[in-house]
Amino acid sequence: MKGTHLGEFEELVLLTVGILHNEAYGLSIKQEIKARAKRNVNLSAIHAALYRLEEKGFVNARMGEASNKRGGKRKKLFTLTNYGIKTLKDQREMRDSFWTAIPNIAIKGSR
Repeated sequence: MKGTHLGEFEELVLLTVGILHNEAYGLSIKQEIKARAKRNVNLSAIHAALYRLEEKGFVNARMGEASNKRGGKRKKLFTLTNYGIKTLKDQREMRDSFWTAIPNIAIKGSR
């Protein structure tokens, strides 16, 4: 397993894998990120992030069934590992601790 640091884009991809559950593959992740985050991301960047996440132990990959729609090609599907779920929960707790540490006066005027 490589380092466990989770970058912002990796976190976004990891969250999306969780959202899509058993239907998470490159293109579905790209579409979900575009719909939810309003970000148009490159498919190769998503694949690179998925391979890093797999190397770090945050996701598992498996090959889906071949389909006529894809010309007989199989999709590489990704799912969260227990370690990936724990990491997402830890990330959320860390972010929440930062948000709760901001005094109300500091963010009150920026609404």
